[in-house]
Amino acid sequence: MKSFDIIIIGAGVIGASIARYLSRYKFSILLIDKESDVGMGTSSANSALVHAGYDAVAGTMKAKMNVAASPLWDDFAGELHIPFKRCGDFVVAIGDEEAYKLDALLERGQKNGVPGLRIVSRDELIRQEPLINPAATAALWAPTGGICDPFAATLAAAENAVLNGVTLLLNTKFEDFIREKNRVIGIVTNRGEFHAKWVINAAGLFADAVMHKGGVRPDFTITPRKGEYFIIDRMELALNTVLFPVPSQISKGILVTATMHENTLIGPNAQNQQDKDDKEVTKNGLDEVWNGAQKLIPSLSKRHVIATYAGLRAGGNASTPDPSVDYHTDFVIEIPTEVDGFVNLGGIESPGLTSAPAIALYVIDLLKDQGVKFEERADWNPIRQPRPKFGHLSTKEQNALIEKDPRYGRIICRCEMITEGEIVAEIHGPIPAVNYDAIKRRTWLGTGRCQGGFDMPLVTEILARELNLPPTKISKKGQGSEFLYRRTKQVEDPA
Repeated sequence: MKSFDIIIIGAGVIGASIARYLSRYKFSILLIDKESDVGMGTSSANSALVHAGYDAVAGTMKAKMNVAASPLWDDFAGELHIPFKRCGDFVVAIGDEEAYKLDALLERGQKNGVPGLRIVSRDELIRQEPLINPAATAALWAPTGGICDPFAATLAAAENAVLNGVTLLLNTKFEDFIREKNRVIGIVTNRGEFHAKWVINAAGLFADAVMHKGGVRPDFTITPRKGEYFIIDRMELALNTVLFPVPSQISKGILVTATMHENTLIGPNAQNQQDKDDKEVTKNGLDEVWNGAQKLIPSLSKRHVIATYAGLRAGGNASTPDPSVDYHTDFVIEIPTEVDGFVNLGGIESPGLTSAPAIALYVIDLLKDQGVKFEERADWNPIRQPRPKFGHLSTKEQNALIEKDPRYGRIICRCEMITEGEIVAEIHGPIPAVNYDAIKRRTWLGTGRCQGGFDMPLVTEILARELNLPPTKISKKGQGSEFLYRRTKQVEDPA
């Protein structure tokens, strides 16, 4: 049985960020996830926003973590070389009644300590975003709001952790705790037992099951909240900022936003459900999203939609005075009194992505308060070097790269200009991409107009070659999602 100082359950953006910041110190750390890759839960399907912090209720952990994290993103993104831009965001009021509600949002943001907030006129809003609904009357402007690539953030933090000595085990499912009297001393997984001085619950949608195994917060439940999205072809619509409607008590509303990949993203709605694995889009849900988006941009056309998808947020009930009012839920970030050696995180929904760096640092402070000794490593490297992105290089740089490695001269994904060299680099990266979706998340191949129709057979061929596997073992997202069954015209044994 292998022993570690710290075990982190869940390799989404929260778990990966905690691992990355903890790797600065002389700890042996294990990061586990039940999926075949990091960031396959909420971190892979969300709105990709770095929120300014005006929406969360003042005094809540959500508000504290959001506002603390926002200024950290410049260094976080810079050190990890992940796409990030402070493009600012508008909360758009349609009609006079909604305009009055902007004052309350402005006041809340000021209480939270969000800098630069102001209410702008219809004319100023239209100058920034000419396609906005002509019925818009005013907007709240938050210059510190931004956009990022959420999976790139998760992957980069996890890679930086691994390169700094963290052990990552994928396809490793938490099953139970190992306890000695009132202290957690390890975990049981489908791949065996691991001992630890501390275990951190960062299991996202499944954080309630983990804490219940530890005897913590037995009444706490995670309610999966589905959000559905449209992606618009970047050649047909381009925005400069993030556009929010005036929020409701349930959610921030259906937004229309620019993205780091230059597409326009529309969504999400907010539908509570029981199934933590159901990410299917629905006709009613997509209709709701589309109608909500047209309230902001009436000229939207479904002819320009290239993809739809859904993600799940991990809504919890940590401090809900009325369980029917989801808006009052808050983050759980604690060292509970019921059991020793356990750091418990739960209900980390929006703005969880934004809050990740601050949550990681807050967890470190909690551990320090418990007397854990933190000794910095002299060799810790906060920089994660990116692999080349062929389509982002100048012609001179592209030619130099091809001369060094001819595989960069073979285009595999024509829509996004992704090369064989980039794919091979990800297959052999610090956290290897071993299936199609893992490569897709890392390189953005298959996300353009053809949605993988051209590249998928070529990627399957490359994966089989580089992993030394038969093509029938190559999958979309792990075991059970293989693309191929047998060779064409292969005769099967009738027995």
